[in-house]
Amino acid sequence: MERALSRHCPFGAKAVGFLQRQVHVSRTCMLSPLAMVDQTTGSRSGARERRLQKVYEDRKRREQAKGRYPQWARILEDACKLDKELREVIGDSAGNAEEMKKRVEERILRKGQDFLHSSSGSAMPMKISFREFNATEAYIWLELYKPPSQKDMEVICGVFRSWYLLGRLGAFNSLNLQVSNTPADQALSYNEKDLDGVLPAYFHDVGTLEFQDNLGRLWMDLGTADALALDVFINSFSVVSSEHVGIKELTFGGKRLGDWDEGMTSEEDGYISYKI
Repeated sequence: MERALSRHCPFGAKAVGFLQRQVHVSRTCMLSPLAMVDQTTGSRSGARERRLQKVYEDRKRREQAKGRYPQWARILEDACKLDKELREVIGDSAGNAEEMKKRVEERILRKGQDFLHSSSGSAMPMKISFREFNATEAYIWLELYKPPSQKDMEVICGVFRSWYLLGRLGAFNSLNLQVSNTPADQALSYNEKDLDGVLPAYFHDVGTLEFQDNLGRLWMDLGTADALALDVFINSFSVVSSEHVGIKELTFGGKRLGDWDEGMTSEEDGYISYKI
């Protein structure tokens, strides 16, 4: 073809030379980055050449490692996008499968049973019972299906604190239920004058929530609050039992229950306490 171009085209020789140069450039572009450097600098070897060689080798190593990256590590990285706590555990180890595995294992060992504890509650309805009950000096007992975890205690204490705060504010007063007592066929209304003469209903005091294994108790002085407070309490802990922490029985009244030991206050024996 080159001879034909030279013979029939006035510019054949120039065209042949141009094609030869293009072929040479194409072959050169197919070489590795290091080879291109070697051709332009000859046999000389310096810092630039060594740096380019290292970059090329690192890139090649990463490409080869992609095929060996575990599937579970990819799933873990995807989960980190939606889970803040998991992101804190993984930290800057993303991309390093062995380091991620090490950090997750350390977290599980550190958290122990609390890390794997189920908080789905119980399908069995919570039993409600009353013993000798004095509103000004009442014990409320919770019998769980198993000793509470740290997370369980946070849920239980949170409900107790909220309930007690409402009681201190006089929320449980059945003498002032104007909205609830409005007939269903009438528009809701409220008359501030009806508050005159209504006795206040305040909680007076609360003790410390104590647990011995799976049995817990809390001392309360309900003050002038009425039985509405107990209904609200029962409704709240019914949901706690079914959705969060399984409660076998809720008991109102009685200073002693079951195998409760007044002298057992050591954490080694399963005793824990939380200030409400």
